[in-house]
Amino acid sequence: MHITNPLSSKQRFYSVNDLRELGFSYYKINKMVEQNLLSRINKKMYENATYSGDDSDYVSAMAYAPRGVICMMSAARWYGLTGYLPDAVDIAIERNMKVSTLPEWPRLHIWYFPGKRYETGIIAEQDEGGQFRIYNIEKTVVDILYYRNKIGIEETREILKNYLSRADRNLPELHRYADKLGCGKTLRTYMEVLL
Repeated sequence: MHITNPLSSKQRFYSVNDLRELGFSYYKINKMVEQNLLSRINKKMYENATYSGDDSDYVSAMAYAPRGVICMMSAARWYGLTGYLPDAVDIAIERNMKVSTLPEWPRLHIWYFPGKRYETGIIAEQDEGGQFRIYNIEKTVVDILYYRNKIGIEETREILKNYLSRADRNLPELHRYADKLGCGKTLRTYMEVLL
């Protein structure tokens, strides 16, 4: 039995739940895989072979880590806080989670965050490839400040300086995140030097 692909060419990834909600049985899903209409990424996600939209590193990263959140230098780049082009997508998952399959592209750099750091400041953003989860700009700056020894002191300084020069900066929110996530004192020290 040949199945014509009833999936939208505008959506690249489908979860098993998405396919089930569209009315596909497991039998039909397996038939679509056999006929190369879908390719299986892992136990929960499939890639649509007829997708014809733009590629998005961030949306692709979400397919491999559905509960992941774009973070660190990848998020800083999204917000225009750095000119640095990461060679992998930085993605945060909670410490007890795991990513079962890592893609060849885009490369993923996994950050294992404790519960409070992982769940704080998540928002949804959209690019030409679809929707993805990312930390808001203030949370991103605080995470980079907290992990400054892994990121690099100069990069951290550049990101904080660029954030402080923005007209839409929200300093009370920045301080709130810093205090909540254990780097309020560090933020105040950096601010004294930069301002």
